[in-house]
Amino acid sequence: MFTGIVQGTGTVLSIKDGETIRTLVIELPNVENLAIGASVAINGVCLTATTIQSNSVHFDVIEETLQRTSTGELDAGHKVNIERSLAFGDEIGGHLLSGHIMGTGLVHAVNASGEGMNLEILVPEELRKFILEKGYIGVDGISLTVGAVEKGCFSLHIIPETLRLTTLGQREVGDAVNLEIDSTTQTIVETVERYLSQQKGA
Repeated sequence: MFTGIVQGTGTVLSIKDGETIRTLVIELPNVENLAIGASVAINGVCLTATTIQSNSVHFDVIEETLQRTSTGELDAGHKVNIERSLAFGDEIGGHLLSGHIMGTGLVHAVNASGEGMNLEILVPEELRKFILEKGYIGVDGISLTVGAVEKGCFSLHIIPETLRLTTLGQREVGDAVNLEIDSTTQTIVETVERYLSQQKGA
């Protein structure tokens, strides 16, 4: 589990394609107590550390993950958001995230707002029912509060500290971002849908 409180950014050092697996080698900002088999959120995607060489960590990515997330667009030199998995007793500063991405959105607009930034994200049709104003959402692994929701887009108001610690300040119009819906919101929406469907069929 993760909290969506990004601990810093890492750098993609290299990418190697195998027959069914793509291996990412990423320089992490902190590998203290990191063990092989540990989970790390890379731009919100839960990946498993397979090799650790100093601060360089290898992660194997399957085809489904490449298709469902923006991981397939990464290249050497790209910066990525890093969060180590939640440990017992850690403070939950954001909201609980699983690292299982439901789909990608597209950056629709980017506007400076003083020292901060406002973003608009265009959401795939199948995920729009889960996007609620003032609700939580994970965007590239960052726990954020949804602003206004309009015409298939939702807005985000990003503070300077988030821009400093994450890659959001580098996002441009047309960029893909990984989206993880808050699990509580997903459960409520799907339960209501199921109930209404049963009532309709009764």
